[in-house]
Amino acid sequence: MTRTEEFEELRPLLFAIAYRLLGSVSEAEDAVQETWLRWEAAPTTPKSTRAFLSAVVTRISIDILRSARVRREQYVGPWFPEPLMTDPYDDPERSAELADSVSVAALLLLERLSPLERAVFVLREVFGFGFPEIATAVGRSEAACRQLAVRARRHMEAGRPRFAADHEEREELAGRFFDAFREGDLKGLRELLAADVQLVSDSGGKAPKFRAGVFGAEQVSRLLAVLVTPFVRIGGSVEQRHVNGQPGAVFRDRHGKVINTLVLDILDGRVQAIRSVLNPEKLSHVGPVANVWTVDRETRQALRQRTAEA
Repeated sequence: MTRTEEFEELRPLLFAIAYRLLGSVSEAEDAVQETWLRWEAAPTTPKSTRAFLSAVVTRISIDILRSARVRREQYVGPWFPEPLMTDPYDDPERSAELADSVSVAALLLLERLSPLERAVFVLREVFGFGFPEIATAVGRSEAACRQLAVRARRHMEAGRPRFAADHEEREELAGRFFDAFREGDLKGLRELLAADVQLVSDSGGKAPKFRAGVFGAEQVSRLLAVLVTPFVRIGGSVEQRHVNGQPGAVFRDRHGKVINTLVLDILDGRVQAIRSVLNPEKLSHVGPVANVWTVDRETRQALRQRTAEA
């Protein structure tokens, strides 16, 4: 097998590691590309290509993450990871860990960790690397990595909900939610939302947003029910999809261009949180991006016209 073939075989794993460390599709792709350049220039062949490339992409991602933290502190409004439509890496023996670790809720918890804690947690808990390999990847002793793993696990477990939703129950509830949403069914929406549900958007200051967030079942259900009819009236569509492994949707304008993504956080038989990515800089990998300001203006004009006609 040539070096190129070895690399391409491992590319899905390398991207999966980088994305979980960075929460960014574009930055993960950059990290994988830089890994390829270093692999191509490596003077010798390592004993384990998988271990070598995983270590390289981890170190590159840690460096990117450290510089990205400064930018995120200056980010306008809430920061969410770039939506991931499909995880390219699959491992049947670790399917549960892989699915859980790519959810928006889990990625936001990972943001609380230091870059080293995050790297150790991802390599150990998600991908099952041994501590000797992890120590090489992050440049710390095995003992130090074990301590980092304990701290990271403690932080992650403290932030996780006590009861996860059953997969079938979650999918069924999501289907009911989107049916009610498309129909503008206020009562149906309200019944599916937790009392303290929150609707929060990541616009990065580059798109309209729902103020600092919309909170409570009554407020959220009313906003969703009011906006969907004029949105559909101007040719908009709601494409139900899995986003970061969770029930969600892609919103498109009349030309099929991407407006935003939306993901549902479902627990205890209710939608607990609705998170939307509106920042166009985070959506280009999903498809051609719409002018969200134009869509927002047209939707509000259609809403005013509908109100006047009523």
